[in-house]
Amino acid sequence: QIQRDLESIAEALRIPGSKSLGPVVKAVRGSQSILSSQKNAILADVAPAKKAEAQAALDKLDKALTEFQAICAAKDKQAVPVKQRECLDYVGQIEEAMVKTFPFEVPQEYANRPLLKGRATLEMQVHCSETPEGAQDVDLTLVLDGYNAPVSAGQFIDLVQRKFYDGMEIQRADGFVVQTGDPDGPADGFVDPVTNELRKVPLEVKVMGDKDPVYNFTLEDLGRYNEQPVLPFNAYGTLAWARAEFDNDSASSQIFFLLKESELTPSGANLLDGRYAVFGYAISGQDNLGLMKVGDKINYIKVVDGAENLVNA
Repeated sequence: QIQRDLESIAEALRIPGSKSLGPVVKAVRGSQSILSSQKNAILADVAPAKKAEAQAALDKLDKALTEFQAICAAKDKQAVPVKQRECLDYVGQIEEAMVKTFPFEVPQEYANRPLLKGRATLEMQVHCSETPEGAQDVDLTLVLDGYNAPVSAGQFIDLVQRKFYDGMEIQRADGFVVQTGDPDGPADGFVDPVTNELRKVPLEVKVMGDKDPVYNFTLEDLGRYNEQPVLPFNAYGTLAWARAEFDNDSASSQIFFLLKESELTPSGANLLDGRYAVFGYAISGQDNLGLMKVGDKINYIKVVDGAENLVNA
């Protein structure tokens, strides 16, 4: 129920102006009430070996929900999706401590690919050539959601482990997105050294209420225009696969971060949700994306937590 309440905030953000804050406040208060009354019951469902981890996540969620109330009181609508994503990440950590098996089967044709069966936290550092303080290295923290996008997140973290992005330049920075991942040479993606072929990533979108993600088709292709992805483009720093416009399964190694604010690209009311595969979010340092320019270099991207959730790598 906490997850449903927090996910409903994405729908509330579609309402223009400050009117959306009423449903947001209701969702946050509802989550706080459930957490307060059900904390012991939640812990009872956690394996003994993971109780300390779950307790820490519950405490962090409690603190984040209190901070969320302050954001609502200040009517800071732009901070809402960031805090929402943070809270959902803590919910995910609690779920991870409770889950005994992965919640669905990945389609057979993708089951042997690198898959992220859980969540992972990554650190990204970029050398920015021009900032108000001069040239400097800036950091971002990324969280990948393999529970809802195991193929998409798995393919990316596999490339990170291969150091594919280290030393690569930022290739697009136009105020709408920051994009990278196009390697030198004729290929426009990652060429698998084993097969010597371009590795492609199928389009993967999980819809709220569905057990499994949708593969290969956009929600528009399926006529599901008004349905909400579990991982929407609703926050500054949303991370997704870039692909050719008319080929759903043409992603390979090029990624982009969304820079537009949520009010300008509300969930369910933009041209990105359901058409491009989101698999993570920048949860700290995301303002540094606005400093990046074409030609700035990625010093590194590295996994700092959750590497054990990557399989088939």
